[in-house]
Amino acid sequence: MRIRSSVFASFCLIMEVFGIALFLRGYFPLPVKSSVSAKSKVADLPTEPLAGNVANWTKIPPPLFKRVVIVLIDALREDFVFGPKGKQFMPYTRHLVERGPSHSFVAKARAPTVTMPRIKALMTGSIPGFIDVVMNLNSPALLEDNLMWQAKNAGKKMVFYGDDTWLRLFPKHFIEQDGTTSFFVSDYTEVDNNVTRHLDTTLERDDWDILILHYLGLDHIGHLTGPHSSLIGPKLTEMDDILKKIHTSLMSKEEEGSLPNLLVLCGDHGMSETGSHGGSSEPELNTPLVLISPAFKRKVAFEIPETVEQVDLTPTLSFGLGLPISKNNVGRLILPVLEDNSLREQLRFLHLNGFQLSRLMRDSTPAYEKDTGYEQFRIAERSHGNWMKLYLEGNTSEVLSNMGKKVLKQYLDALKSMSLSLSKQLGKYDMYSMIVGTVIVLQVLFLLLVSVADALSSSAELDLPLSSSLCSLPFYLLCLMFSGVHVMVCTSTESSCYFCSLSWALVFAVIVFVSALLCVILSIMGRKLSWGRPQTKSESSSDSGFSELDILLLTGTLGHVLSLAASSFIEEEHQTWYFLLNTLCLAVFQDVCRKYFSEKRSYKDLEDSLYQPSKDELLTSDYTSKPSSTSAGYEKWLALATPLVTLACCRILRSLNQTGVQWAHLPDFGHWLNSSEHHTELSLLAATSLVLIFFLVQRRCSMVSKIALGLGLLGVYSYRAAVGNVLFPWQQEGRAISKGIVEARFVYIFVLGILFTGAKDLLKSQVITSDTKTKSRGLWEVYSGVVLLAALLFRPHNLPVLVFCLLIQTIMTRFIWKGLQYDAAQTTIMHYWFGQAFFYFQGNSNNIATVDISAGFVGLENYVEIPAIFLTAFSTYAGPLLWASHLVCYLNSETDRSSAAMGHGCYCFALLRSIPAAVYIILATSLRYHLFVWSVFSPKLLLRDAYVCDSFYLHFLHCYGSKPLCLVIGPSKAKQSFFHILAITWNKAVYYVDFNVLNKT
Repeated sequence: MRIRSSVFASFCLIMEVFGIALFLRGYFPLPVKSSVSAKSKVADLPTEPLAGNVANWTKIPPPLFKRVVIVLIDALREDFVFGPKGKQFMPYTRHLVERGPSHSFVAKARAPTVTMPRIKALMTGSIPGFIDVVMNLNSPALLEDNLMWQAKNAGKKMVFYGDDTWLRLFPKHFIEQDGTTSFFVSDYTEVDNNVTRHLDTTLERDDWDILILHYLGLDHIGHLTGPHSSLIGPKLTEMDDILKKIHTSLMSKEEEGSLPNLLVLCGDHGMSETGSHGGSSEPELNTPLVLISPAFKRKVAFEIPETVEQVDLTPTLSFGLGLPISKNNVGRLILPVLEDNSLREQLRFLHLNGFQLSRLMRDSTPAYEKDTGYEQFRIAERSHGNWMKLYLEGNTSEVLSNMGKKVLKQYLDALKSMSLSLSKQLGKYDMYSMIVGTVIVLQVLFLLLVSVADALSSSAELDLPLSSSLCSLPFYLLCLMFSGVHVMVCTSTESSCYFCSLSWALVFAVIVFVSALLCVILSIMGRKLSWGRPQTKSESSSDSGFSELDILLLTGTLGHVLSLAASSFIEEEHQTWYFLLNTLCLAVFQDVCRKYFSEKRSYKDLEDSLYQPSKDELLTSDYTSKPSSTSAGYEKWLALATPLVTLACCRILRSLNQTGVQWAHLPDFGHWLNSSEHHTELSLLAATSLVLIFFLVQRRCSMVSKIALGLGLLGVYSYRAAVGNVLFPWQQEGRAISKGIVEARFVYIFVLGILFTGAKDLLKSQVITSDTKTKSRGLWEVYSGVVLLAALLFRPHNLPVLVFCLLIQTIMTRFIWKGLQYDAAQTTIMHYWFGQAFFYFQGNSNNIATVDISAGFVGLENYVEIPAIFLTAFSTYAGPLLWASHLVCYLNSETDRSSAAMGHGCYCFALLRSIPAAVYIILATSLRYHLFVWSVFSPKLLLRDAYVCDSFYLHFLHCYGSKPLCLVIGPSKAKQSFFHILAITWNKAVYYVDFNVLNKT
């Protein structure tokens, strides 16, 4: 079965995506949960430990508070309350922290620091799985044991206003609710007003026990302008006024002889220095936790807050409301809350917390009896029993007090050890699904590797022995063997396995697929060995072998892949790509010197090599004669300057956005531009960049597309001015900032118009006439539409990244790739390197916090899931996508190259994507128990697998530039019409062969 290289590469990518998806399903495990599906009940609570036969205290601990109000401010960093900003903008809250009846803590969240997993952590006390980052966009109902269910089961009446994620997690739990969407980040005013407008009436009522308020405005400001924006201060002041109103209302309703109320101020996660979140930096992990109640002693001065785990709030609130602790809780009781309780009550609460943790450890850890924390708890429980015996006997000596303090310390040590032990067991990996996914990915990689020679041949076609493999005996034996292995694994495993839960039809299809793939690989390898023969001397002398540039490209690509085994190299991966790009520029500089300035070359040879017109240029007026010797001399020096100019551009871009981990906190040029004092400079830079983008892109577009591009870029500046990022020359002071909805949609219209014009030219070149110039123009118009969309989504300070991207593409195309006549494989690898480097030039990193989700809401009035996801993904991977698009346009426009160049490029691109994916899957599996698995390796795994999207984009564009699909033989016009329609469906051209004409010939 003969198949083109590009089609083969697309098929391999589809198979690879399936294998990666199966691997990810097994790699991102479910959190540690009790094997008992039932929820905690009051009847399950143990009695107090006792040594002897004296009757002990068996009553259920009473609640500590009458009402609880939880004010959760999204993305509230601890320094926004405990730092200088808190002192300046939140004076009332700081007064309560320093002088009021309160307890203050720094609550440490766990990665991933996104909203939905953090809400689950606060309400269940468990540490959510990392895959919850993906589920954050569409949160399902929370079915495991949680504080909300326990409160509802106990008859507590709850009211909620704020982020509608709570309503999806806890449906039908609240007697009154009003949700606001958490994904429309352009709104930071109404989203909070919709919460505050209910406060006055709700605080006056007495028909609720728990009030939860989730404010989103601060998080939205962070996404839009960062943590140092001038909008942060007024928002913090607004939150301070709300806390003052709530606290004053609760204090006015305190009654003598009744339980006190509790006000909780907390954040779900922090905010990075760029205003985003999702990673594991200190500003993202550290959140304030302030507990305010008349039950606490007043402070005399500001005390440095202690550090607790965010999940510690769950058992604390459970005891405060008189509820059982959730079964899957790994948090510890915050002891200062019990400062006014008796020692017996404190020991009782600690014993209940320890009993719950020890039961979770028994259900989730096979060798739980050997765990240090479990042993400490058993010792503390026995000591508690001895203390209870003395206490119930009426002993009031100092020995009893000292013994009780010792038991208290033993409980605290045991709780700490068990909590840490359970926290380290983030989940159980589904190894079977991981192994099957890894096998598929590795098979795809081996299939690509063994087919290199045929795929990169002059015909760009390869012969797959598919029919012979499917009809062979080894294929059926492998199917039988894999089926047996599947039955053995699924019947013997104790834990749940996703692959075992699939239907037998789907599993058998996967088994057939894996067996067939293995047989094809073995058949190709056997055929190559049987055809192999010693190379003759003449053949070996004619083969030029690898050039220095080839060696650099191969060793650089493989070296980067191997560097992914180290967490430090992943955190600072941008440094690897910057180094490789600089080295590539120096190697190209050496090639230019060798080709254009070699003494052995005659000036005539130099003149001929500098300008080699394509076939299109020969047929048009653009090329009338050979360039003069003067222009050839100029182009020689321009070619020499190109790698140096590229180096200078890359160095400037490195200073624009600090990324990575080690130096991300350092100020950069982007921070300087985004400060409120430099609005004018940012506006001038944005306007200049948009003008340069127009001149760099419009050269190959039709007149209609040029006009649309110019108006679209004007709309981009208008949008940024409307949202307050840049200034209009005629803009008045105090002008209200709009959402820029109209301006953004104005740009979207021109983007769609340019894409439609390009698609029309492509369809015309494929179906109506095989005009290479029309096809090339159509591809460049599609590319210009992509550039316009990127300009709209990029933040103003990032527009120079787009300018330098276009500039480097232009000069490299004109003076390097054409002048030095690099082949398709070399050009593809260079585009791949540039795409990876520009991913980091944008300010991205292997940290989810650097994903700019505000780009997903440009031009949207409300949150719409599919457009928001598409725009966010496009903005994040704009660098690789632009370079992949340019590769397609460049290879198709080079008609003087081999017609197989595009197939070679697609194949090399697929191979460049498959090698890192396969290697990193193996590394992630072997390092799954590494200390930084959730903070470093897992985010990289998600981002690495998402890179496949631009490979699909490359192969999608290639469908317009490939060879004809059908060969229709026969004179019948009816048949010709039928196949013509069929070919249009596939976007391919058709060749007709009429036998009547053939016979006459």
